[in-house]
Order: sequence, then C-alpha cells, then structure tokens
Amino acid sequence: MIIYRGMSGLQKKTDQAMRMQHIKFFSCVLAISLGLPFQTVFSTEIFRVEDASGRVTYSDKATDGAKPVQLPDRVYRHLHRVKKVYDGDTLVLENGKRVRLLGVNTPEIESRHRAGEPGGKLAKTWLQKRLQGRKVYLEYDLEKQDKYRRLLAHVFLPDGKHINLELIKNGLAFVSIMPPNLRHADQFELAQKLAEQSKLGIWRLPRYQAQALTAITSDNRGWRRYTGVPQSVQQKKRFTYLIFSNQTNIRIDNDHLGHFPDLESYLGKTVEIRGWVSRRSDKFSMQIRHPSALIRL
Repeated sequence: MIIYRGMSGLQKKTDQAMRMQHIKFFSCVLAISLGLPFQTVFSTEIFRVEDASGRVTYSDKATDGAKPVQLPDRVYRHLHRVKKVYDGDTLVLENGKRVRLLGVNTPEIESRHRAGEPGGKLAKTWLQKRLQGRKVYLEYDLEKQDKYRRLLAHVFLPDGKHINLELIKNGLAFVSIMPPNLRHADQFELAQKLAEQSKLGIWRLPRYQAQALTAITSDNRGWRRYTGVPQSVQQKKRFTYLIFSNQTNIRIDNDHLGHFPDLESYLGKTVEIRGWVSRRSDKFSMQIRHPSALIRL
C-alpha cells in the first residue's frame, strides 16, 4: 500500500535532494519526541520505487525494482494529561490542544449544530471514564495535525492499553483509516470484524445495518453501510470512480489507488461500502480512502 508520493526532478542533483527530503520527512515524523519518550518497536519496512516517468512512490510492500529506505526502528509516545473528553473520538489536553483519535470514528453526540446519533453518548461516556483527568501517551503517525489543527494520535494508557483499539473492540467505534496514516490498520480491521461478528455495541443497532444502494436518499446522513454491485470503472484527473448506476458511485483519490486491488476486480461482485454520502444534483457519491471501507461479500 502506498503511503507517500513525491516527484523527482529532471536532473540528478535535484533527484538526490528530493530523495533526502523524503527520507528526512519519514525520519522526523517517526522519531522526534516533543515530550517524555515512551518507545515501542516499529518494524515496518519502507520501499522506494521510481517509474519510467520519474514518479517516486513509497510503499510498505517490496515490488520489482523497489529499494529499501532506512528509517528509525523506534517511535516515541508523548506524555500528556487529558483535561476534557469532547466526544467519543476527540479530547482536549491540559495545554489546550485538541486531539482527534486516529483510525476510528464514533457516532456524533447532540450539539447546537446537529442531532445526536445512536451510540454517540455511550462512546463519549466510555471514554470519559477512562481518560478524564488522566495521564496518557500520544503516538503520532505520518500526519501530526489535520486541517482543523487538531493533533492526530493513537492514545495509550500508562499500562499500554491502546484506547483507539479498545473503542473498536467494544463496538463503540467504526474503523476509519485515512492515508497516509496507516499505523495499526491491520489490528483495527481484525478487531472490528470480531466486534461486528459478535454484534457488540453499534453493530446491533438498526441505524448501522447495511442497506441496498438503491435505498440512498438525501436523509441518509452520517456514517452508513450500503451494498451494491459495481458495473464499471471510470478514471478522471483526480478520482477513479466505481459506477453502480446513473445515480450512485464511489470515488477513490488516484493517490490512494495503490492501497486497493485492481478496481476492475470488484466489477459484477456484491460489495459493502462504508462511509458518508454526498449529493450533487440527483447523484449520490461516497469517497472511499482505504480498502477497509470497500468489502467484498
């Protein structure tokens, strides 16, 4: 799966400079500690591939012509104290920084701007009992902040318990992987599968049962599950689309295609799509960022 892309220059010196920038990027993000370090082994190998057009791709899978990139073998966790739990996947630190838990999404809680969703209050209460006023360790991935300037992190208790993972295990959160932040993705997918099979928490609620894509309406707000059979693939400048009908499709950012198998392998097969629906005119679309949200049935 591709986790970072860059473009090399036309000249050798430019290419070498770009290569060093990429390596420094990975090294800095994975190794710089801003607080009390709590080290864990991070054994993922990263490989660099350059195609005939000069495009440089970084991946955690060794393909033909791939060269290994040397990265630090340890990452750091940073000690903080939680001041407030905002909702099931967001908290506020004593220093005022807001933290969005990586790899998970919990149902929304009621606010002035939106109605609450089934399971939202339960997830918030669960998180409050475990984190409010407590010390935690934050572990970052490749992106440290989102566009809202929230820290993006995995949260660990001092005893090593992984809070993001525990939310999934207990059926309180859905997996929501956003490349390039892929750390712990395999663990999350397995935990979700087990919680779903056991019908824990949100997985037994009517709101989150899969519906046919033909049932999509403008009232289907929030995180949803749909099933359908894709009929064709259409590639455009930014996105590649799996077309289900004249009114429904899913779109995948072309930069994320490397995480997925050949999209034509989905054609004619029933799949489940997980995520949020957007509408333009009379057409409905869902943006899918990771294969965990596009499941063959």
